[in-house]
Amino acid sequence: MTEAAEQVTEPDIDLTGANAILDKYVDMHGALMPALQEIQEFYGYIPESTVHLTAERLNVYTSQIYGVLTFYAQFHLQPRGKYIVRVCMGTACHVKGAGRIADTIKDRLGVGHAETTDDLKFTAEYVACIGACGMAPVIMVNDGTYGSLTVQKVDEVIEKYQAME
Repeated sequence: MTEAAEQVTEPDIDLTGANAILDKYVDMHGALMPALQEIQEFYGYIPESTVHLTAERLNVYTSQIYGVLTFYAQFHLQPRGKYIVRVCMGTACHVKGAGRIADTIKDRLGVGHAETTDDLKFTAEYVACIGACGMAPVIMVNDGTYGSLTVQKVDEVIEKYQAME
């Protein structure tokens, strides 16, 4: 996140959704992972207040929950953008200009790796490999894949998503 976004404190989170999710797992031993996955699916990230609620409802320590949340890359403790822009930095993409593509995205959006725009529209992530080496260099925006990229094509992709609500 940008510096301004990091200073924002968590807003009051409606815990109704988290409680409904936890109701399904309260008597199920070893259900922490699926409960956290559903909470993240519901909120888009894991709000701090849901960590404390989960600890209370599932009878686990908050330290155990944070251990899981910080170990697995799938979990996010900060709000993320509506559009997740993944830049492949694998060997094929690197050789074909992934660094230039990443720099272009940073210039256009104002965020680098693991950062989110202040308006919560975009999050940039640099990933090891997307698995589309034949289309290098490649980015993904949510589930959409864009390959054989140039700076101009990156601009077109970003403009497409900026125009969407």
